[in-house]
Amino acid sequence: MGALHIKLLRDLVRLWAQALAIALVMAAGVATLLIAIGAHDSLLQTRTKYYEDNRFADVFADVTRAPKSLLPQIAAIDGVSAVEARIVKLALVNVEGMVEPASALLVSLPTIGEPVLDKLYLRSGHLPDPGSTDQVAISEGFATAHRFSEGSTFRVLINGADRLVHVTGVALSPEFIYTIGPGDAMPDERRFGIVWMGEKALAAAENLDGAFSNILLKLVPGTPETRVIETLDRLLAPYGASGAYARKDQQSYAFLDAEMQQLQALAFVLPPIFMLVAAYLVNMTLSRLISLEREQIGLLKALGYSSWSIALHYIEFVSLIALIGTLIGYALGTWLGNEITALYARSYHFPFLIFSRDPGLYVVAAAITIGAAVAGAIKAVRDVAWLPPAVAMTPPAPPLYRRDFASAIEEALRFRQAAVMVSRHLVHRPVRSLGGIVGVALAGAILVGSLWSFDSIEYMIDFSYHQSTRQDASINFLSPKPISALYAIGRMPGILRAEPYRNVGVKLRLGQFERRVNISGLSHGAELTHVLDANSNLIPIPSSGIVVTKALAGLLRATTGSLVEVELLEGDRRIVRVPISVIVEGYLGLGAYMEIGALNHLVGESQMISGVN
Repeated sequence: MGALHIKLLRDLVRLWAQALAIALVMAAGVATLLIAIGAHDSLLQTRTKYYEDNRFADVFADVTRAPKSLLPQIAAIDGVSAVEARIVKLALVNVEGMVEPASALLVSLPTIGEPVLDKLYLRSGHLPDPGSTDQVAISEGFATAHRFSEGSTFRVLINGADRLVHVTGVALSPEFIYTIGPGDAMPDERRFGIVWMGEKALAAAENLDGAFSNILLKLVPGTPETRVIETLDRLLAPYGASGAYARKDQQSYAFLDAEMQQLQALAFVLPPIFMLVAAYLVNMTLSRLISLEREQIGLLKALGYSSWSIALHYIEFVSLIALIGTLIGYALGTWLGNEITALYARSYHFPFLIFSRDPGLYVVAAAITIGAAVAGAIKAVRDVAWLPPAVAMTPPAPPLYRRDFASAIEEALRFRQAAVMVSRHLVHRPVRSLGGIVGVALAGAILVGSLWSFDSIEYMIDFSYHQSTRQDASINFLSPKPISALYAIGRMPGILRAEPYRNVGVKLRLGQFERRVNISGLSHGAELTHVLDANSNLIPIPSSGIVVTKALAGLLRATTGSLVEVELLEGDRRIVRVPISVIVEGYLGLGAYMEIGALNHLVGESQMISGVN
């Protein structure tokens, strides 16, 4: 081992506290990068494999009632490789021990064989007997929430008829990785689940023999989804279709995709901050070390060591610190990445998990870390390593102070001597002063970047559930009801106030931008549902026009006064132009609001409601 290498190890031992601090900052950056990108890649590979193995559909559509004789025409659409027609209906579930009823989405299973698309993955048990009228399979989340297993029973209200059903199996589906019940903003597996039963039994209960209410399409790779959706909408229009949509707009896929985008954003935001802080710490530590060892550097050069060998010595010193930080980051990031990926897998109910540990990611993380360390060391090394030996062995010349604008300010304000010294250090060494400011700013950025989500989520919950939606309970109807339902509910014991709302599915279009959303119809003077601006000020619902949230307006590239096309996804499916009256704040989903009377008039109905708050 050479003399410089011995010196390197002694310096590392002597400065172990500073070296460890820098290494831990670098480790945090490496770990964050591995966690975010590793979890993202693991989820992406798991989702891709799950979708491929279980043939997740590309296009989805709901209808009121369509005959199966229509299926050959749908299968003949150019680019369609497979078709799955099903019956899908909402129902109420009475579970022992629950005061309020739960909801379930009933999904039919084919009479012969297994589904062609959106195949089920059985966790336990077996699928219902196709000829049985009381056997069902249930989603894993719903089963776990109620401790259901093979042989359990519960009651389901199907089309007004109460029926006792028996659980034969617990299953997963790529279509229901993320499940939200009607009227809910977040998943609640205790109150909402998926129930699969034989097509014959469900068709008889819903009066849909020889018909279907939901259809899935698988497309040939490369087929434009838009063209297929347009043709499918045209075929299904006479049968109460609510508009076909692509996989990217399917609820479960959209939520999971948004989660993965957040992981990508995390990887691009936090690690660079950690690395910049580490580079600043390296520069500060190395500058002090070199200034203290100036005479030794001159002596080494006098003994024959070249400028490059001395520069390399200090580069090796910071690289060794970076290597220690990288190894710590590897261990921490791999462990936490596995834990977080497993947490996502449990939350989204994947049947299996593919852990992604791409060696290239580890190489990139090490390269970025060592690069940040070297970048922080370059200036400090350059200032001394190339000095002639005689110059390096002499103390550095004292800084030259001169009268300038800062000196005039010092005299005018009559600074005390200590304040004069501070101001001169700040002003006459602007680069060092700026570096200190940037270092403190980056340290603050790490804290803000790590902790902002807690307060943000609390504020979002308060805004959405205490200031905006203020009801104690909501009743959602399976289909629109007349206004008399509001008065019947208002007379129920214990209810102090009841307010109606109307939800209508539409496509909002402005130029080339389009979004599929629900327009919520609210009554004038509603107290249980407030539409608020960014400052939590109440915005009255205008008598005409549409109110949209800032997020929806941004996606449509719309401003106040913009005329948007509203394509109704129910009724006669008319397309009308409606001006945007107000743009408001909203933190959950894409919101659009109208006065309830104006919305019913738009649909061509009179005083119909979708539910009551």
